[in-house]
Amino acid sequence: MNILLVITGPTAVGKTALCVQLARQLSTEIVSADSRQFFRELTIGTAKPTPEEMQGVPHHFINSHSITEEYNAGRFEQDALAVLDDLFRRHPVVILTGGSGLYLQAVTEGLDALPAVDPAVRRQIQVELEAAGLEPLVQELARLDPVTYQRIDRQNPQRVVRALEICRATGQPFSAFHGAKTGARPFRVVKVALTREREELYQRIDQRMDQMLAQGLEAEARALYPYRHHNALQTVGYQELFAYFEGQYDYAEAVRLLKRNSRRYAKRQLTWLRRDADYRWLTPAEAEAAGPALLA
Repeated sequence: MNILLVITGPTAVGKTALCVQLARQLSTEIVSADSRQFFRELTIGTAKPTPEEMQGVPHHFINSHSITEEYNAGRFEQDALAVLDDLFRRHPVVILTGGSGLYLQAVTEGLDALPAVDPAVRRQIQVELEAAGLEPLVQELARLDPVTYQRIDRQNPQRVVRALEICRATGQPFSAFHGAKTGARPFRVVKVALTREREELYQRIDQRMDQMLAQGLEAEARALYPYRHHNALQTVGYQELFAYFEGQYDYAEAVRLLKRNSRRYAKRQLTWLRRDADYRWLTPAEAEAAGPALLA
């Protein structure tokens, strides 16, 4: 049976370099499940790998969409499975990587079967989000669906909006639709999660933010500011700069928040991944030393 090798871990842990090395050793290709690197307009703030970093290894789902398109984990599941079906005709092993737990789950397990929602419901919630911020929506979700309120990342507007639109449209809690998975996959999944000592990881995150700023993150964010209400931009690395542009705080505070919120994002990624007992936890050095033996 073909093997899908999943390499994940928090932001800045070292996924890209390891995946490229493994892909070269295995003579295969990489499918990205990074929910922000899909978008052509987001480059610096998403730590998108450069052509030099890719070393000629084909990467799928990087620069594949525009932020003006509506794209979610459900659509990614369908698209990624179609790409994998093609890749497995040529490669016995394919690498899936990224730090977006929901998108990894979509490919490896399938997502819960959710009902269609009238787009007007989402538009109304987006209007409320822009007018009053996230907190009133979070409180509404707590009332309508305490289970989802406890489980999801309540600082992520996209997740909150998605749960709340199901609640409003169906009159049932979002959590009521959990458990209706799409079924078994026609490939074996091997899951590896990368980790580092916390202080080392946080130092790498701070260094990455400094590097992004030196590369022109502020200018990239300014160019994207007119699109700030799109789902793709409801994310760490851009929201902090948008608020700075609006005069909510000075540049030094923006930098502090960029680093702090990136560290918090890494913590949330780790929390999500640790719920899945199938992951084998390794440092990047351990995974590098194991090489193709990771498939055993």
